[in-house]
Amino acid sequence: MAVFNYNKVALENLKIEDTSVLDRLVNFESALQAHKKKEHAKVDKRMTLKEAIATFISDGDVISDSGFSYVRTPHQAHWEIMRQEKKNLQMIGAPNTNQSFMIFNNNVNLSHNSYAGVEMRGIDRNYDRMLKTGRTKILSEWSHGGVALGYKAAQLGTPGVFSKQMLGSDIMKYNPYLNVVQNPMRSDPDPVVFIPALYPDVAIVHCQLADKYGNAYIYGPTVNDVAAAAAARKLIITAEEIVPESDIRNRQGTIIPFFYADAVVELPFGAVPGNMPGYYYWSRQWWEKLIRFGCVNDENLKIFFDEWVYGVKDQFDFVNKLGGSRWIAEARMQTKAAEGDHEDIDFSYEEYTRTHDSGLYY
Repeated sequence: MAVFNYNKVALENLKIEDTSVLDRLVNFESALQAHKKKEHAKVDKRMTLKEAIATFISDGDVISDSGFSYVRTPHQAHWEIMRQEKKNLQMIGAPNTNQSFMIFNNNVNLSHNSYAGVEMRGIDRNYDRMLKTGRTKILSEWSHGGVALGYKAAQLGTPGVFSKQMLGSDIMKYNPYLNVVQNPMRSDPDPVVFIPALYPDVAIVHCQLADKYGNAYIYGPTVNDVAAAAAARKLIITAEEIVPESDIRNRQGTIIPFFYADAVVELPFGAVPGNMPGYYYWSRQWWEKLIRFGCVNDENLKIFFDEWVYGVKDQFDFVNKLGGSRWIAEARMQTKAAEGDHEDIDFSYEEYTRTHDSGLYY
């Protein structure tokens, strides 16, 4: 049985009595066995989103949040996790913005925190409420770069990496995985942080294109997704389009190789209501309503998710509620404009305002 050298100061500050909840994220032996069992032959891995979530996400898993905040994030897969009522999940990511909603929905009860904001909308008030009311517990605090280096170490097959990151902060006091050690390449005192390789149980990565075997093409920033795909014990690829293998081979860009993938889901609009580079812009009004109305309290957020998660059967229903073909046309033009390929696009929109004494936003 593996024995892990956790940061004792952090354990005391976090008041973690059962350290076993920390083990899977850094357990190289179990990750190695999971990778050995993967199918390394070219086989058709296509399935529906419901099948992929039901098959490859188990209660208690550590889930990696992919994409960046609302950009190329597998939101529709997150909604399916909520619908299937998965329980006792941990989430880690850089950022980890989207775990907030699954905490509220009682899917996620343990958090590895690097950032939970809503970009120009300020802080995530729901995440803040979940912490203050004890609905989740933060197991470890990270910088963005710290999580990235942990995934990269796992991808490279190393026990971990040395870094100067996080030394100048209080993060060290609240992260049981990090240890300060002497730089082995220096004889004079030179402290460095040892960041262990991180092995999430599941990574869900939404891509522009994939083939049926699991080769996946990412256009635009990849963030940590390639390293997380290599590190994860299980990988679900969702893609805007399924294309022939030759199409993937002939492209210049970032490719996640097929032997990491366990499931491939053709999922047009899989990042909606987020931004999918090259395909559609994020629905700013939807996010504004979520943050200004939904995240204010439990009652509002339940109303919001009853409509937008449980009140739709799939991503096509979701898009129809956003505005259907008109929304698609506008979102395509806006993402082209955002990427500098289109001119004279109007990005203005009517903001939601307080219109009722009850404090609800519409």
